[in-house]
Amino acid sequence: MRKRWALPSGRVRKKSRFFSGLEWRRRLVFWTGAVAVGVVSVVFTDAANEAQHVFRGVSTAWWGVPVVLTPAGFVFCAWAVRHYFDGAQGSGIPQAIAARELPPGRLRRRLLNVKLIVGKLGLTVVGLACGASAGREGPTVQVGATIMLQVAKLGGLRNERGLILAGSAAGIAAAFNAPLAGIVFAIEEMSRSFEHRTNGLVLYAVIFAGLTSMGFSGNYTYFGVTSAAVTTPLEWALAAACGVLGGLAGGAFSRAMLEGSLFTRGWLARQSAKRALLLPLACGVVVAMCGLLTHGATFGTGYAQARGAIEGSPLAWSFWPAKFLATLATAVSGIPGGIFAPSLAVGAGVGSVIAGVAGPGLTSLGAVLGMAGYFAGVVQAPMTAFVIILEMTGNNANIFALMVAAMIGFAVSKVVAPAPLYHGLAEMFVAGSREEVTFLKKSNQKTFTNHGV
Repeated sequence: MRKRWALPSGRVRKKSRFFSGLEWRRRLVFWTGAVAVGVVSVVFTDAANEAQHVFRGVSTAWWGVPVVLTPAGFVFCAWAVRHYFDGAQGSGIPQAIAARELPPGRLRRRLLNVKLIVGKLGLTVVGLACGASAGREGPTVQVGATIMLQVAKLGGLRNERGLILAGSAAGIAAAFNAPLAGIVFAIEEMSRSFEHRTNGLVLYAVIFAGLTSMGFSGNYTYFGVTSAAVTTPLEWALAAACGVLGGLAGGAFSRAMLEGSLFTRGWLARQSAKRALLLPLACGVVVAMCGLLTHGATFGTGYAQARGAIEGSPLAWSFWPAKFLATLATAVSGIPGGIFAPSLAVGAGVGSVIAGVAGPGLTSLGAVLGMAGYFAGVVQAPMTAFVIILEMTGNNANIFALMVAAMIGFAVSKVVAPAPLYHGLAEMFVAGSREEVTFLKKSNQKTFTNHGV
């Protein structure tokens, strides 16, 4: 009898699994979800840019418009979130982090659902059309995580936590055209560790979302290209100074936002629906005043100002503190909108001022290093900070200087704000969900007791 040769059982299972119709259906569903993240990111980017363009045109034609429009827009967005889109407030990154910590089911999907996509995208665009100092990158993270969670439901995919991570990374990669930043962000900020089981999901999601975004928008560097590099002792001193001062300012923002969010959360819980709108009204007034005092420079994402500084145009010394305050007021108001782009603009302002003191011709270098120090101070994620800035400026010659500024900014920030910003905000969402479960359990027990059960 002829002897039959067979592959080892493990190899047979792998081969049959590769050709399995069910497995290919799951792969196609996953890839479709990642492409959808890229498409939504492109549409969102165009809508956000158009909203800022309209606001600039109106506010330039009639300088007093922001005094009315900005507070009114803040009130409308906060009202809509409170009554129709609860969970859409703020950046969106804390919601994605919290969703990974919550158990599968209603609590997780309360923070990541299709209804919130509509509210998050629509109200962020409305906020930008009213002059809010907000970004679109954080909302894109929440939307990306939501899309991938829906993909898990429709395609019968397991590992929801991994899919949320993949969607979040795809959102960053598509929003900034920065695939490496998306991967590093997933590892350092979203999961706070390297997870072997999810690295493939993250990589594939970033590739498909990034290629989709690139196909529509082209292969571009977010803040343009700079050739400025650290070569002299004075420039290394500039990198250290940007790290120290940027870290102090970033840590101050992080702590103020955390404590402000805790305070406003408690205050809002004690107020009626009408009185609760006083908070976004006051925040809108602050944002409007900052914009008027800086001739409109602090309205919107701050992209144009940051890019100008990177290309060598110094920013006024008053820009960064005004942008700092406008971004903080927007963040604690409760309206949807991220802090990524505004924080990078503040960092560029800090670096521009330091470079002006250090000497002529250092504006571009100072802006880039200031972004690294300040952003690392705000999010306390130094790897994400220097990688994202490296990709967005297309300057590989500055990699070590960016590392130095980011690490110094991170270390200094920890002294000012011991708790990481996004994870501190995520804990509020987790705590709120658990409090709701406890309340519902007690209510059900009381109902059963009253009915003699």
